[in-house]
Amino acid sequence: MAVRIRMKKMGRAHAPFYRVCAVDARKPRDGRVLEELGYYDPMVPETDARAVLKGDRINYWVSVGAQPSDKVAVLIKKYGASGTHLEAQKAAVERLGRRKHYVPTIAPPKPKAEVVAPAPVEEPAVEPEQTPPAAE
Repeated sequence: MAVRIRMKKMGRAHAPFYRVCAVDARKPRDGRVLEELGYYDPMVPETDARAVLKGDRINYWVSVGAQPSDKVAVLIKKYGASGTHLEAQKAAVERLGRRKHYVPTIAPPKPKAEVVAPAPVEEPAVEPEQTPPAAE
């Protein structure tokens, strides 16, 4: 069985998300996977925090003959077990962590207006109309 390490597309329209997976090469792009090895989220604002990979598992699959796709090979080179951008990735994840704890200032609540009940509307008494006596 030929094994490829490639990305499986997840997410929704205009918000892509990819899982890096070990897959049988004959399976479709989003088909059944052998193992999930990490993820890649292109929507993350910090470039170096977009990919999170399990380096030891990727090394295992490469050692048994799995071939990474072109895009995944670049991610492995940068963020794998002995990647070139690991320090930058840690710094970017830390910056993102600080960004999550940002609490915007909240305007103080407006004082509630005094609620005044409307006065009940009195209906005028309706008098029955008197008809003039009929002249004979």
